[in-house]
Amino acid sequence: MTALAHETLEAVMPKVATPPSDLDDVLWQAWKAMELPEGYHAEIVEGFIEVSPTGRYSHGRIANRLRDRLVVFLARGEFAAFQDMNVIHKHKVWIPDVFIAAEDAEEHVTEDGLGVSATAVQLIVEVVSPGKDGIERDRSRKRRAYARAGIPVYVIVDDYDGHGTVSLLTGPVPAEARYASEVRMPYGTEVVVPEGPAKGFAIGEEITGPLLTS
Repeated sequence: MTALAHETLEAVMPKVATPPSDLDDVLWQAWKAMELPEGYHAEIVEGFIEVSPTGRYSHGRIANRLRDRLVVFLARGEFAAFQDMNVIHKHKVWIPDVFIAAEDAEEHVTEDGLGVSATAVQLIVEVVSPGKDGIERDRSRKRRAYARAGIPVYVIVDDYDGHGTVSLLTGPVPAEARYASEVRMPYGTEVVVPEGPAKGFAIGEEITGPLLTS
């Protein structure tokens, strides 16, 4: 995601044990009521509202390169690449760096008009944000959340894994919050999407840059 910092808004959390469905509703109502300063956005990930500022240049550059190439790859098809849009699943809200959904996304907009239903999303890409919270969110919390939602393909572009890696996860197992298959490759090596509308799309050095040396 485009986050550089992470803030958990514990003020919206009940102080007593609350059934998950009620907690989801509390968080959902709090999220809808939030008024954030310009340059910030909020997501609901695994029982918390997370507020994050817009990412740094290197983060945005990778996301924009990826989207630009996906636009060309998906041209004249039924699917398109999107950014800066809410993806919603059962009162959970995410704002991926890039995602692929049907070109005619209006058919999949939630009834309240706040975002696109996760059921329409075929692929999500997150560029890992710096800092302990950002890294944990994109590598672990969102990985579980996207698997629970049945997102078919999750791509993690990670400057902070060794000298840079791209991980491609497929085969979501929603009941276990995990992906059945993972391919993890260093920067400078192409990772090819194996299924869905982006099948055959390669993520390589022209997107991530070369293998990091420091």
